[in-house]
Amino acid sequence: MTVYAYDSVTVGPSLGLVVLQSDETIEGELRSLLGDAQVYVSRVPSDLRVTRETLAEMAAHLGTAASLLPPGADLAAVAYGCTSGAAQIGPEQIARLVRQGRQVADVTDPVSALIAACRQLGIRRLALLSPYIAAVSDQLRTVLAAQGIETPVFGTFAQSEEAKVVRIAPTAIIDAALDLCANADVDGVFLSCTNLRTLPVIDGLEATLGLPVLSSNLVLAWHMAQLARVPVAGPGRLLKMDGP
Repeated sequence: MTVYAYDSVTVGPSLGLVVLQSDETIEGELRSLLGDAQVYVSRVPSDLRVTRETLAEMAAHLGTAASLLPPGADLAAVAYGCTSGAAQIGPEQIARLVRQGRQVADVTDPVSALIAACRQLGIRRLALLSPYIAAVSDQLRTVLAAQGIETPVFGTFAQSEEAKVVRIAPTAIIDAALDLCANADVDGVFLSCTNLRTLPVIDGLEATLGLPVLSSNLVLAWHMAQLARVPVAGPGRLLKMDGP
């Protein structure tokens, strides 16, 4: 047997992501936005039905999911990738549960990221478009209102099945967003849900509406990049702003 010596390589910035079992969109969109950063993914069990009760059930599995991220990776931040789940469980509880499974300096989620993005852009009144039934989105609206972000207009595709959300066509998202914002007194638009395919529609909507357009995956990637101090690039005004 011959034993060989080797040189060690330096690994660039690494990020952790806890994804819903049913989400088909977030991994691809985040990797496209975060470029050279290494994104490691773990999955959390999630019900096929989306209700406040099924969202809350994910809390029991977050620590285990975070513990399955590669132990040798030096993670700059870990994100939990579910907007409605973050609103239901609460960002503070999410951070606590993630750190039960993996010690990391920074934990984020789409709700925390959205609040940070709104502050960055000076947004206080959002048009909210969600794929989910109103009872699920009501909690998100309540959480945002507590942070001084009103959602005076709200639209929904009224889905309770996660598998149908990823099938919503970009043209349907565009039409709904334009209709929602017609004559609305808002500072920006939020396309909620990490499983909704939003990146291709953001630039066009911004050009038509003359407003910042945010989405769950866009704000999450931006906030992860801010926390980890790594580059992020993609559509929308948010990613074109300099500095935190």
